[in-house]
Amino acid sequence: MENAEPTILVIDDEEAIRDSCSQILTKEGLCAVTAEDGMIGLEKVRKMKPDLAIVDLKMPGLDGFELLDEIREIDPELIAIVITGYPNIESAVEAMKLGAYDFLPKPFAPDELRIIVRRGLEKRRLSLESADLRREKKRIKEHFITLVTHELRSPLATIHQYCDTILGGSVGEVKPKQEEILKICKERIKELLKLVDDWLNVSRIETGEIVDNLKPVNLATLLMDVANTLQSYAEMKGIAIHVDSINGLPLVLGNAETLELAFTNLISNGIKFNVEGGKIEISSEVDEKYVIVDVADTGIGIPADKLPFIFDEFYRVKNKATRNITGSGLGLSFVHKIIEAHAGRIQAISEEGRGSMFKVSLPRISQNRVDGHHND
Repeated sequence: MENAEPTILVIDDEEAIRDSCSQILTKEGLCAVTAEDGMIGLEKVRKMKPDLAIVDLKMPGLDGFELLDEIREIDPELIAIVITGYPNIESAVEAMKLGAYDFLPKPFAPDELRIIVRRGLEKRRLSLESADLRREKKRIKEHFITLVTHELRSPLATIHQYCDTILGGSVGEVKPKQEEILKICKERIKELLKLVDDWLNVSRIETGEIVDNLKPVNLATLLMDVANTLQSYAEMKGIAIHVDSINGLPLVLGNAETLELAFTNLISNGIKFNVEGGKIEISSEVDEKYVIVDVADTGIGIPADKLPFIFDEFYRVKNKATRNITGSGLGLSFVHKIIEAHAGRIQAISEEGRGSMFKVSLPRISQNRVDGHHND
C-alpha cells in the first residue's frame, strides 16, 4: 500500500546528516527515505517517485549538481532542496539554474529544515494541481473541437448547401424577394462557418496539434501559391498584388498548412481593408537567424491607440471605415499563434489612413538557398 504522507528522499554521504534529517521529518509525519550517494539516490528517484529530495552538493562520484540535472529529466515537478557545508553565492545560483527550489547551508537547525520542507511540499502541491488543470484544460479544448466540428459545423454546412440548391431552382421557382432573403441567409451562414473554422484553428494551435511534425518549408513557393490563390479576389476588389524579392529564400522549419493559412489571413486582410485601386506588396529579406516576410498594403490603416490590441482574440477595430466590413476578430489572433508556435515573431506597423505592414520573422534552418519565383 502506498504511503498517504509525502515522501522525502535525503541524499547525503554523511550518515549523521541522513539520520538526523530522517528523524526530524518522521516526527513531522512524513515518510523519510535515505541514500548515501548520488547514484543510489538517482535510482530511488526513478523507483520511488518522491515528492521532495534533499540533495547534498558535495558528494563523491555523482555530485549534487549532476544529480539535480538528472532529477529534472526524470521528474520536472520534483522539489529539490540543496544542502552543503561549503555555501557560497555561486553554488547557490548554479543549483537554482538546475532546478533547485531552495538552499540550506550546514549546519542547520531542525526548525530550519521543517520550514523549508513545508514550503517545498506546498510548492509541490501547487505544481501538481497546476499540471492537473493544464491537462483538464487540454481535455476540454479537445472536447470543444470535437463538439464544434460535429454539432455545429456540419449542420451549418448542410444549410449552406440547401440555400445553394433552392437558389439554383432545383426545388421550384424562386421569386425575387425570396432570392434576396436566401442570399442574405447564405452569406450569414458563410460568415458563421468562417467563425467556426477560425475557432477550430485557434484551438488546434493551442493544443499543439497543427504544428506537430514540422518539416522544411519553401516560403518562396508558399507565398507565390497564396498570392495566386487570392489574385481573383483581389481583382474583384480592384487591388493589385505584387510579390517581390523572394528569390532563393532559405528554408524554414514549419508546418506548411498553417503557414499558408497565416499568410492567407494577412494578405486577405490587406485586400479586405484596402482602398479601391490600392495594392499589396509582399517582400522578404534574410538575416543571420531569420527569414523576414513583409506584407504591406495601402489600406485604411489602424489607429495608434488600437494597434496594441489587434492580436487579441475577437478584437476588431470599430470605426466608420470598418463599419461595413465583416469578420470574427480571430484572424490576426490565429496568425499570431501560428507564428509564435513556429518560434517566430510578428510585428504590425500602421498609420491610420496610410496602410499597414505586417512583418513576419521565421527562424531559418539552412544556409542552402532554394529556387523561388518572381511575379509582378
